[in-house]
Amino acid sequence: MPSLVSGFAGAGLGHLQVPELRVAYYAHVLTRQGRQDAEETDIDRLDDNETALAVAWLTAAAEAFPEWRRQGNVTLMPRQVLHWVARRRSVPAEMLARVAVAFAREVSAYLSWPARRRAARQAVADTIAEARPRVLLAHSLGSVVAYEALHAYPALSVDLLVTLGSPLGLPGAVFHALEPEPVQERGAKPPGVGRWVNLADPGDLVAVPRRLGNRFPVDHDDETTIGVVQFHTLGAYLASGITAAAIAAYLDE
Repeated sequence: MPSLVSGFAGAGLGHLQVPELRVAYYAHVLTRQGRQDAEETDIDRLDDNETALAVAWLTAAAEAFPEWRRQGNVTLMPRQVLHWVARRRSVPAEMLARVAVAFAREVSAYLSWPARRRAARQAVADTIAEARPRVLLAHSLGSVVAYEALHAYPALSVDLLVTLGSPLGLPGAVFHALEPEPVQERGAKPPGVGRWVNLADPGDLVAVPRRLGNRFPVDHDDETTIGVVQFHTLGAYLASGITAAAIAAYLDE
């Protein structure tokens, strides 16, 4: 909540009452017992599914650089791609490795286990049904879970969906694994969503590609700079004035 208060103040909206946040919690259904991942940085310890996700993500990040496309570095090993991207993004390789491992394991845990995937979607759907929000903020993997939950339960409705740092458009690893499947390389807006706004930091290494409009019927794509170190955290996105401005019109009078 303090982050959202800061965002409203930064956007000149401090006179408005900051909305209450309700969190849909599903991490417990995706956690593998006995596994300590929080500070893991060894990309070589990923399993096959996780490695494929990490490579797809890192390669998509690398493709933003013309020299990558010219050289056709498709045969590099995951650690080599990681260091290549880290150098060109001017971020520490250890930081990028931590993000890569966490991203690969989190997304693989969701996409690779059908029963747990359904349970995560159910948790999000139950929270939406109970809270009946006008605005749904969906961050990182949560944007994937929310997107699929809103499709799986079409009776659910929100006036505004705001995706923050979303990997929904990541080719192969996420986009082409979505339920429902994209049709002719286009994903569909969930039936109960009124307006869809997508926000991403230009340096967010998880939001690849940053703009979703090329793959989804997003009503508005925008960028918000949230910081070099905290380029993907939910708190940093909530503290952004652009996030506050996006939801201000949907606050109850």
